[in-house]
Formats: sequence, C-alpha cells, structure tokens
Amino acid sequence: MTTADMAESPNRPSALAGYEDWPGYAARHQHVAGSPEAGQLADTLGVPAVTPDLGYTVHSESEHDGVITSSLSWQLGFGPRTSAWFVRPAGATGPLPGLLALHCHGGIKAYGAERLVSLPAGAEDHDGGTSTAGGFGRLPRGLSGKLYGGRAPATWLAQQGFAVLAHDAFMWGSRRFELDPLPWRTAKAVDGQQALWREAGVEPSAAEQYDSAAAAHEETVAKAATLLGSSVAGTVAHDDLAALGILASLPGVDRDRLGCLGFSGGGGRALVLAALTPRIRCYVVTCMMTTFESLLPSYLDAHSWLLHSPGLARLGDWPDLAVRSNAHVLVQYGLADHLFPEQGMRDAHARLSSRMPTRYTGSFWQEPHVFTPAMQDEAAAFLTAALQPTHPASSTAPDPARTDS
Repeated sequence: MTTADMAESPNRPSALAGYEDWPGYAARHQHVAGSPEAGQLADTLGVPAVTPDLGYTVHSESEHDGVITSSLSWQLGFGPRTSAWFVRPAGATGPLPGLLALHCHGGIKAYGAERLVSLPAGAEDHDGGTSTAGGFGRLPRGLSGKLYGGRAPATWLAQQGFAVLAHDAFMWGSRRFELDPLPWRTAKAVDGQQALWREAGVEPSAAEQYDSAAAAHEETVAKAATLLGSSVAGTVAHDDLAALGILASLPGVDRDRLGCLGFSGGGGRALVLAALTPRIRCYVVTCMMTTFESLLPSYLDAHSWLLHSPGLARLGDWPDLAVRSNAHVLVQYGLADHLFPEQGMRDAHARLSSRMPTRYTGSFWQEPHVFTPAMQDEAAAFLTAALQPTHPASSTAPDPARTDS
C-alpha cells in the first residue's frame, strides 16, 4: 500500500496483522521466574508466560552430512505457528548435550533460524503446509556466507556432537507479522525505499520488499509491546523460553546439560535467556557486548529494539545481566565491529572479569561484525568443556506431546 492508496482507503490496516491475539494473551499471562533476580528481569522486560505442556509436531526427517535434521513446529499462546529445526549426529547413542542456537537480527526478518541450518537439496519447507519463508524462496546463500563464514552453525555444531535446536523467534520467519496491506506509518517509510530502488533500476525480491517493511514496522511493534507492558526483547525471550522447554523434551537430549549461543542479536538473546532460567548451564555471546554509556550518542541508531529495552538500565548495565545468571559464559568481541566502540567492549570485559572471574571468559578478535569459523571453533570447545556430564547416567525427558505429520 502506497501513501496514495491510503488516501483512498476508508479503513486503516491492522498494525498487528497475524498477532491480533497478542494483546489479550500478554495481558493475562505473565512469566513467573524462579528467583528474585530473574523475576526482576522478567518484570522489566514484560516476558509473557509460556503455554504449559507445549507440544510439537515433527514434519519431516532426513539424514545428510553425518547428521539427522528434523523439521518441527509448535503453536505458542499467540501469533503464528513456530517453525524450527532439530539437528543431531547420525548414529549417536546415549543422551547428548543440548544447544539452543539463536539466530541473529541481521536486518532480515523474512527468514529466521533457516540461516543456521544446512538443509538437504530438495528439502521442503513446513509451517502447516506453508513455506516457512512465506513464499520468499530458499534463504539467499550470501547471508550465511557473509556473517557465519560459510558455515551453517547449527548443523556444524551437531557434527561436533551436540543436539541442536534452532527456531524462528518473534518477528522472524514463521513468526513474522503479516505486512500486506502495510500499516500506514510503515507504508510511508517503505515509499522512500521503493523510490531509491526505482532510481537505481533495482527490482527487489519479495523477501527484500518484506524486510524493508519489517525494518520500519519494528518501531510499531516496540510501541505495541510497550502498551502491553512488555518489550520486543521480552516477547522474543518468551519464544526462546518456549524453545528451551521443547529442546529439553526432545529425544536423545540430556535435559541436565543445556546451553545456548548466538551471534549479534542472537547473542543478546542468549544473555537474556540465561539470566531468566537456571536451565542454561553455559552460553556464548558473539559480537553483542558493550556498556550502555558507550552507545551514547553515536551508536544509538546502530541497534534494534533487542538491545534498547525500556527500563532495563534501572537493573544495571548490559554486562550486569550476565551476573544475574549462575551459568558460565564466553563473550567474543570483534575489535573491528562497526556496531560497538572498542572502549565499550573493553569496559564490559573489565566489569565481567572483576565480577564473575570464575564463570566468565572473554576473547578479542581482529574481526568485524561476524561469527567466523575460528570463532565457532572456540565456541564449540567452550561449550563442550562446560557441558561435560555431572553424573554417570544422564536422563532424557519424555516427549508425550510429540505428533508426526
């Protein structure tokens, strides 16, 4: 919808299309944390409660490249159905350490966790019979190549011996908003981008058009979350808590050895998730650590609402979130990262080193905003060491809610 169309339209399009049930759910269901520290964070972010006894459906399974990849989905208490991929080593015996792989923001919302997974040729998308990318086609190869060094991290980690779950988070992939017709404010912002495309002679793909609209629409989503007593980060954390529960229930996963990792916005998600639940024993934050002070004034527009949550500063600084967790954490800093000033990264490192010397590991890389294979190697070694069995016979959770289609 263009601004000209808006002038002729008597009806104002929904700004929450696909999520009309979100306000009612958020008002009635608030996450109850297991500790005062986690409760403070959950209240500040306005984390909705996860639907109890959440079930999942297995849509397909395939063996390739030494792993078994299963496509899953589940229905949360609001919004569209969540798509996910569960990847584990082929032929594995005994329970495996479980990892939640959290996708980045990347300015790309047409696709979610698919960027972390290597899918075999000819693999079908799911989501109740609808493509996970909503008709956008398969993920462009350049995304994983540019940010992840050509690796699909979830698949690669499964090849290293982990059971890995990667899911679409609130606003991404299968959990995207419907932006056709465009909300009025979003439409005005998109008009400018379309003019630039026309001037440059560019014919944008459907995914590129969606991502342009979704970038502008994130401001509207943040407003809606604020009205609901929530936040973008809090609602994303709801989806991550739900996925962690699914991971713990999947066959072959040791529910006592769970961790998570994420690059960029995914690293921020890992930090929040570990502070909200003791189920996370260890986690990795890549290119997503600094101090709030360092962002002012020049770096404010470099980040999404995943980092800028109203009221969060009253609980401390970004590094202080790690102190709220008892988990071990590896933070990887990119010294050439254009999204964070070096002094902010070094100040965060100093604070974490002094406040949690036995649980924190920091490493500095002469890299830009990327998660290179070498950085992934370090992350895997850290997670392997931190998720060693604590007793001879680890148990797996039953999965009575599983269905196959």
